[in-house]
Order: sequence, then C-alpha cells, then structure tokens
Amino acid sequence: MPLVEHEALVRLFCERPDLAADLLTRSLGVELPDYDYAGLESADLTEVTPAERRADSVIAFRRKSLDDDPQPVLAVIVEIQRDRDSDKLWSWPLYLSSLRSRLRCPVILLVVAPDEAVARWCARPIGLGHPGLVLAPLVVGPAEVPVITDPGQAAEDLELAVLSVIHHADTPQGPEILEALLTALHNLERDQAGMYADMVRAALSGEIWDRLEKHLKTETYEYLSDWARDNIAKGRAEERAEAILTVLSARGIEVSEDVSERIRRCHDLDRLAAWLRAAATADSPDALLDDLP
Repeated sequence: MPLVEHEALVRLFCERPDLAADLLTRSLGVELPDYDYAGLESADLTEVTPAERRADSVIAFRRKSLDDDPQPVLAVIVEIQRDRDSDKLWSWPLYLSSLRSRLRCPVILLVVAPDEAVARWCARPIGLGHPGLVLAPLVVGPAEVPVITDPGQAAEDLELAVLSVIHHADTPQGPEILEALLTALHNLERDQAGMYADMVRAALSGEIWDRLEKHLKTETYEYLSDWARDNIAKGRAEERAEAILTVLSARGIEVSEDVSERIRRCHDLDRLAAWLRAAATADSPDALLDDLP
C-alpha cells in the first residue's frame, strides 16, 4: 500500500475528527449518543502483547461534565483500507477491546475503503469464536460517499468533498467532482486550500491524477489546473524540505537557521529530492547543499 496515499486519508480525519460522526450518521445510519465535541486520542492500542498495535486514527466523542473531566461517550477507530489485508481480521477485534478497556465507553470500528471490492471484503463479519460474538465492521466505500459536483455543496463540507473525489475519481463523474472541489478551494486562504488539494493529489495514483488533470486543461478550467498544480507543488516542496531537516536531525547533524530557511524556500522538487537522498549519508549540511543557490 503506497504510504503517501494512505496517510493523505488519515490526515483528513486528523483535520476534522467529527468527519467520522458525519459518515456514521449520514452514510451508515448509525445513531450516536449526545456529545459536546470530538477530538483525537492516542492511536496506540498496544496491550500486553509484544507487537505494537496502532490504528490509523482514534476519535473520542466526549460530553461535558460539571464535576469531572469531559467523559467519553463513544470512541471511533478509523482505519483506512486500500487493499485486502488478512492481518486485520485479527488486529481489528484487538483494537476494539483495547480501546474499550482504556476509555471505558462503547467503541465503533469505521473502515474507509475507496475501492469497492476492498470495501466489500472489509465488511465481511469476523467471527471471534465465542458463540454469538461476531464483529461486523462498518465500512464506507464508494457507495456510501456522496457524489459532490456542486461547488457550493463542496464548500459547505470540504472534507466530505475531498472524500468524494478520492472515492469517485476513477468514474465518469470524477472530473466534475474534482472541478467542484477545486472551485470551492479557490476561495480559501492559499495555505488551507493547498492542504486540501495536496491531500487529494497524494491520495490518488499518478495515472488517475494525470487523467483528471488532462480534463482540467481545457480553456474553461485551465485556471483551476494551474492553481491546483501550484498549490500541490508548494505542499510537496514543503514536505520534502521538512523531511530533509528531519533526516539530518535524526542523524545528529546540526543545521543553522540560515540553512534551514534556505532549504524551506526551495520549491524545486527535483533538487529537494536529490537533497533528501543525500541527507542519509552527508557529513554536514555544507556537504549536502554544496550547490545551494
């Protein structure tokens, strides 16, 4: 599973945790308890077993209390699944029992699967052996994510619009869905809009994105294609620059503020990629960036 495509969807729930509530209620018809706010929890679900267990996202829905800290009334484990993985048949029940024990509240497993065949596989009941004890994952696949082609509707719920693009990008309506999202993003602050555009680009395969972008390169939508490309390139450059600094830091190589700033100002993706490769073996920032402009 390509890591960047997986992480793009994980990030979406980190940006808006209550997106999980919207999917559960609107798409799957699940009735949730009353709550005041939703927030991220630690995704570490390791118990006494030696293997580390981490979910993609854990969201707790809490109700305010006059006497105590806000109490969790429901927790949702969000798993992004782009391929079949038989290990999940064993780890998902563990996730639920571990989190239920830790937070002492009901727990739901929500699986987001952009591929229809994978969504059907994820939705199969998992028998736990004990009579009557069966885990039926709640799955959001293409059939559960609305097709959003209206820019106004996309602007009202950007996270759902991003999911709509990701789940339906490879359908005849894919270009229209992307156009709606990009039109909505065009009215946001550049950094915020770039974040959402970058999520979409990262979550889609190069083949699907190239096909969508070709559609945007018409006279009508050229500005959207240029705008999206600029924002996506900016986001990717920032990520690569931070990755370079992270690698150097992990290797104990100190980087001055001047050099750090010059790395972050570089938007040449090819040069940043070369620096990132060199960061694994360079003895110093000077050796790494000897051709720094």
